[in-house]
Amino acid sequence: MSDDYRFDRECRTPYSEAYSIVKEEEQVGRVDLHYTTGVIYATLNVNETIDIETIQDLIELIDEELVMSADVFREDFIVTVHQGKEIGIFSDEDEDEEEVEGDN
Repeated sequence: MSDDYRFDRECRTPYSEAYSIVKEEEQVGRVDLHYTTGVIYATLNVNETIDIETIQDLIELIDEELVMSADVFREDFIVTVHQGKEIGIFSDEDEDEEEVEGDN
């Protein structure tokens, strides 16, 4: 299982991290980790094709490879899971490009 997936860090703050979840060079999900005193919260977003058994395996893998390696004391690890399809990534930069293209 762990050889099938890799986690590519997208961003990090002093109290959180975000990772793309990749399998065979295809993004299959994303996990956001938030570190608080004693509790680590995760929001796991996975594609609609991922079954519940794989989701549970991913949670274990996230715990082993990301949470435990962060070396943060924890009393609990709480994961909220969302399942669906990605419809896009939106940013201010995209809007700026559209305005420039529209001015021509």
